Amino acid sequence: MKKYLPLIFALSVLMSGCGSSKKQLERGNYDAAIAAAVKQLRKDPGDSKQIATLERSYSIANEQDLERIRFLKIEGRPQNYDEIYQTYKRMSDRQSLVRTVLPLRSGARTIEFPYVDYMQEMISAKKKSADFYYAHGIELMKNGMKDSYRQAFAEFVRAKEYVGDYEGIDNKIQEARYLGMSRVFVSLQNNTMIKFPQDFEEDLISVDLQALNSEWVEFHTINLDKDTRYDYFINVNVRNILVSPDQTSQLDSVIKRDVEDGFNYQLDQRGNVMRDSLGNDIKIKKYKTLQCALISTLQTKSCQIDGDIETIQINPNKLLKKDPVGAQSTFENISARALGDLGALNASQLARTKSQIVPFPSDIEMILRCSESLKRAIRGSIQTNRRLII
Repeated sequence: MKKYLPLIFALSVLMSGCGSSKKQLERGNYDAAIAAAVKQLRKDPGDSKQIATLERSYSIANEQDLERIRFLKIEGRPQNYDEIYQTYKRMSDRQSLVRTVLPLRSGARTIEFPYVDYMQEMISAKKKSADFYYAHGIELMKNGMKDSYRQAFAEFVRAKEYVGDYEGIDNKIQEARYLGMSRVFVSLQNNTMIKFPQDFEEDLISVDLQALNSEWVEFHTINLDKDTRYDYFINVNVRNILVSPDQTSQLDSVIKRDVEDGFNYQLDQRGNVMRDSLGNDIKIKKYKTLQCALISTLQTKSCQIDGDIETIQINPNKLLKKDPVGAQSTFENISARALGDLGALNASQLARTKSQIVPFPSDIEMILRCSESLKRAIRGSIQTNRRLII
């Protein structure tokens, strides 16, 4: 909480525009009241109401801070020095803000707050706070726990921010970060009799590491250092691959279609050409039947890959999650031969006659066709279960 005090102070100042200085004073928001009063006094240095609010708020705020510092010093806990430093800094910032409108005059009275040099107290408290953080970090490193290493990292960073000249502080920061990091190794376990190409295996588990990594968790798909100790393993287990045999089926059909084939004149009983009401000859369409034998060949082949993804914690050793994963691919080719009049065929049937029987893909090619859908399933599972890794 202590490290957020400057932020809280800054936010209180920024929020000063949310109400008048008097309202902020009444609510006990003394720094907000001071900021609002100073803002108005810059516009009108003679505003007696703002001057009164400023005096009251400034007096109470400083009184409360000094009382808090006195308590923290009497309590004598080493961890108190950060709050002592932050409180002195808040008083210094408050004084700097108020001095931007001093001196002030209210009637015959001149208002001039006495200047207080907080620097020595700030430096002393900051140094003692850094000493505490450094010593506390050293103690935390002895616990041998991830959380302790991470907290030690924060303590060392704060000590360096405050002082910066501890011997070996950079090494301590690096060591705490290294020991506090959780490392995850993602690997493909092929439990089938089929040997995958190396690039296929690498492509399956290629994930966006930057999107998965967080402050204290990093994912690896390549073990660059044999001495690296991993805290979690994500095993992508391929357990079954079923590739169907090449299948060919044939369908014979006869296609018939009636098409126009000229016309005849309609005759009356005397054999004369009949006419319609407009005087035009009446014609009767003639049709003929076209026929074509269509011999269609259907080639099919399919592949099904099944497996699971295990998320395993090493210390203690336990299975955190096991998700099923799978993918499938299908090959299909339709071709046809036509015997007879092609005019009997529709556009789809005619297009089929232009296709040829093609070689079936190999079993390994069928497996490779599953890669995209399998990759999506693997990435989705890893992304979903990353919350289990801390």
